[in-house]
Amino acid sequence: MTHPGARFRDPALVAQLADRLRAATPDEPLRLMHVCGTHENAIARNGLRSLLPGAVEVIAGPGCPVCVCPPADIDLAARLALDHGAGVATVGDMMRVPGRVSLTEARTRGGDVRVVDGAAGAVRWAREEPEREVVLFAVGFETTACTTAAAVLAEPPPNLSFLLSHRLIPPALSALLTMDDLRIDGFLMPGHVLTVAGTEDYTPLAVASGRPMVVAGFEPVDVMLGLARLVELAGEGRGEVANAYPRAVRSGGNAKALAMMDRAFQAVDARWRGLGEIPGSGLALQPELSSLDACQRFGVEPDPDLPDSLPGCSCGDVMAGRLDPTECPLFGESCTPEAPRGPCMVSFEGTCRNRYQYREG
Repeated sequence: MTHPGARFRDPALVAQLADRLRAATPDEPLRLMHVCGTHENAIARNGLRSLLPGAVEVIAGPGCPVCVCPPADIDLAARLALDHGAGVATVGDMMRVPGRVSLTEARTRGGDVRVVDGAAGAVRWAREEPEREVVLFAVGFETTACTTAAAVLAEPPPNLSFLLSHRLIPPALSALLTMDDLRIDGFLMPGHVLTVAGTEDYTPLAVASGRPMVVAGFEPVDVMLGLARLVELAGEGRGEVANAYPRAVRSGGNAKALAMMDRAFQAVDARWRGLGEIPGSGLALQPELSSLDACQRFGVEPDPDLPDSLPGCSCGDVMAGRLDPTECPLFGESCTPEAPRGPCMVSFEGTCRNRYQYREG
């Protein structure tokens, strides 16, 4: 029996969509940006860039949540483990991100840092060891922010607190569009984020900027369908939002998840690696939930003087779309997945890692 998902990987459908994209390509070059590490993985793994005409360039933006997490937040998590004896729970890709002290180094020095399966894993750990303080280092976009919100609102164990490094996509797109040195003709939007957030918040930005935005899934057919529609809209100069992933995304998103996020969090100004501080792009606990804030509980604050990257690392420029990974002099030489100089070479969603792992030639 053919797997029901096989049609989304059908080479014949991919080829048809590539033909449709080429037919819609205007005479002027188009520079399109995706803001999703899973899209970069799908594009690189399936060799989809090789199907694009020369006039269409697809660049990677700040779509890897581990990569955009600022070093000051990672440093806070390491300090909580090493200096305050807290157990720190986080996702696996976060462990090896280089910094003043990576979380792997913190564990090597005696800190109790564990990889867990999201917020639920941190809750289990706190309940299993009620005598110790456990901190969930919560990273990610709207996709994971809603699961953190659910844990916050579900009467978490009294020994559990939260170090939030969640980020919101719409303010980041606004920031990218204001960069004078960056040309973007349209955005391929992450289907999993918009499954939660919906498309409604993106329409005003698409209309005001005149840039189309197309929501896409993650199989080869999904990605090519999204890119073909994006090229069509960009070629026609239509600044609107189109949904090429209707089996998962609705205009209003997931109302229950969004309501939980509104109850648990407030939007705050936040730093992004490579993009600086972006107004309203981060999440903090609502004032009435501030007792669950790890910074308040332990009396710590982020170090504002930590640089974004180690010397020579170009991850910031890669995530802003200013630099192709292969243009970085460290790429594939002194920076590899086995010895990363920056987060883009660490994560499954990192642009540099995907371009290195699935490089041609």
